[in-house]
Amino acid sequence: MNGERLWSRLAELSTIGMLEGGGVTRLSFTKEERAAKNLVTSYMEEAGLHVYEDAIGNLFGRLEGSDPEAPAVLVGSHLDSVINGGNFDGPLGVLAGIEVLQAMKEQKCVVHHPVEVVAFTDEEGARFGFGMIGSRALAGTLTTEDLQRTDENGVSIAEAMRACGLDPARIHEAIRPSGSVKAYVEVHIEQGSVLENKGLPVGIASGLTGSVRLQFTLKGEARHAGTTPMNLRRDALAAAAEAISLIESSAAATGTTVGTVGHLKLKPGSINVIPGWVTFTLDLRDIDERRRDIVEKRIVRGVEKICEKRKIELKIMTLQRNNPVRCSKLVRDAATLACKRLGIAPFELPSGAGHDGMQLTGLCPMGMILVRSKDGISHSPNEYSSKEDCSVAAEVLYHAVLSLAGGD
Repeated sequence: MNGERLWSRLAELSTIGMLEGGGVTRLSFTKEERAAKNLVTSYMEEAGLHVYEDAIGNLFGRLEGSDPEAPAVLVGSHLDSVINGGNFDGPLGVLAGIEVLQAMKEQKCVVHHPVEVVAFTDEEGARFGFGMIGSRALAGTLTTEDLQRTDENGVSIAEAMRACGLDPARIHEAIRPSGSVKAYVEVHIEQGSVLENKGLPVGIASGLTGSVRLQFTLKGEARHAGTTPMNLRRDALAAAAEAISLIESSAAATGTTVGTVGHLKLKPGSINVIPGWVTFTLDLRDIDERRRDIVEKRIVRGVEKICEKRKIELKIMTLQRNNPVRCSKLVRDAATLACKRLGIAPFELPSGAGHDGMQLTGLCPMGMILVRSKDGISHSPNEYSSKEDCSVAAEVLYHAVLSLAGGD
């Protein structure tokens, strides 16, 4: 691996969508995302790969195998970010994949299976509240109804696609046929502190947590803040505050569930008017699907009771539901052998984050190589993994891909 090249590309890519405070915002189907794809395309071409985009905008670079008809080994991640995110979440997996394939070309490695690096469209869901759009399309689970979801400006996914020159009616063309992909491997920062505490540069994901994203809309009555007695108020924000407190206590009670209210809006938003309308989101996760669903029901019932008591109208919408998944033995074994070859103690750990691989379990075996995160920080401008750890992760990916692709 050329660690300096990988690190330089990470730094260059981070300038696209960079904010004044150092964070990165690259939402899907925007000029920032297009600029990122164009830059990554240049890296793929420099690596000598065949470059193309599919009907949903997933970007691919392909290294041909000795048998072009053999199922491909897929590596990669995504280029979009959360709002004010970091430099490594997503891009590291894409650029490490390119570095692996470029090193194979330079070293004249021969692989039986084709190997493709992919930059998936919209993994984060930061714009539309609905993520993993590209991987869903690849797996054949993205529907035309999904494309009607809108951002905060009322622009639908379908409309955003058209503005980028993509045809929503052709998303079926992005589907990969059954048997066409041998395995999917993703390098990704851990986004936690387990590897740091263990003193390990990389780990192997055992499974991925399952998340549910809900949107709560509460409608009360906007009235004068000075002339309305407390016992006559239908304060939507007061009800929301009680609901958010319930979410925190319900999630914390299990010891493994996490619940986050990451977005809240209210109207009319005046200092002297009682809030009559509030909407907020809930991101609820647990590695145990049954436990997560129990907590979800407890929260929903509790919020319903709060709103009934306060005479608040309530509407709950499910934005996204991903079930926990186990990483495949095929990929875990390949990553384990790669770690041993490099003198790294193989260590398995679950990922508390959602990833595109979750959508591919019906298509192919999938797994992940996780990279040590400084202080466990992610989705923040302070997100950081060292140059040395990024290079080690690329080395592990290199040997894992050779194993999976039948390389010499």
